[in-house]
Amino acid sequence: MDTATLLPESRTETDPVALVPFAAAHLPGALALSQELSWPYRLEDWDFALQVGRGFALERDGAVIGTAAWFPDGEDHATVGMIIVSGAAQGRGYGTRLVEALLAAAGPRTVLLNATAEARALYARYGFRPVGTVRQHQGPYRRHRASVPDADVRAMEPADIEAVARLDREATGFERRAMLDRLIAAGEGSLLMRGGVPAGYAVSRLFGRGHVIGPVVAGSPDEARRLIEAALAPLDGRFVRIDAPDAAQLSPWLTEIGLPQVGDALTMVRGAVPPTGPARLFALANQSFH
Repeated sequence: MDTATLLPESRTETDPVALVPFAAAHLPGALALSQELSWPYRLEDWDFALQVGRGFALERDGAVIGTAAWFPDGEDHATVGMIIVSGAAQGRGYGTRLVEALLAAAGPRTVLLNATAEARALYARYGFRPVGTVRQHQGPYRRHRASVPDADVRAMEPADIEAVARLDREATGFERRAMLDRLIAAGEGSLLMRGGVPAGYAVSRLFGRGHVIGPVVAGSPDEARRLIEAALAPLDGRFVRIDAPDAAQLSPWLTEIGLPQVGDALTMVRGAVPPTGPARLFALANQSFH
């Protein structure tokens, strides 16, 4: 994680809480905070996110009482997430301090986030506006019929990364090559071919209570379902999570195959929304870095 961001000293005699760059030493405290909220992050998930992103921690007497992270996507865009304040420290403006630190670090970039119901009013005060909803689907996956290999879906290969990055830019409007490299290295990638040309991709990796499937990028809901089915094929009996934008129109199908919706988040943006298409985003890598 990049700790080069310089922060002014924020500890005072009346408020002994300091805002500092997130470091490896903060990982156990961050894990405890997410467990307090019943977020399913493992220590490995915190470590992965803060290798691809940059973060801040709030410290009081050596204890971590707050966290926040941001994930730069080139010079023009970023996502933010993993914003947590311990229950005992809430109501004292620490969430505001974390958000202001993130926005200062991101600078003039367009910033995207997925907000809990409790945090939406805070983000709105800083100019974030709603642009969509993410449906969280998860559960133990049980295959109900024999898995038939899709002739148009194959395992991702190292030479595919440029095509994957192109499809991802089309679908998100963001430049996420560095993050994609890490996501693919951490998981199993699938590529959907259309007329011999890459037309969609999916990544499945260990996360939380089991596996997460995402990102999923494709040209249509049918192609997205085919990619997800290929990713699910080796996961019979495993816990699976898929975060699907409401606009993807996959929620009824995900529920039908045994992955019910368990929650949602409001997608909010500050700044200009980049143009997208023709490829579309059908599932997120993670609600924190979209």
